[in-house]
Amino acid sequence: MLGINTLLFFGLGGQEILIIALIVLLLFGGSKIPELMRGMGKGVKSFKEGMKEVDDVKKDITDQVKDNEK
Repeated sequence: MLGINTLLFFGLGGQEILIIALIVLLLFGGSKIPELMRGMGKGVKSFKEGMKEVDDVKKDITDQVKDNEK
């Protein structure tokens, strides 16, 4: 089993992630980080909606093929 201090984020430990977070905070500032996260959340939401549309189209095509076989 993995130790408590080992994270499975690209093989980085807690100290490395903390250092990276501090560098990001220094580069972007405290006020920009919520904006970045909000944009990332919108991107993930848009991606999920796109995947749902692909699944819907796939289901429609499958249904049409089944109807044509009858």
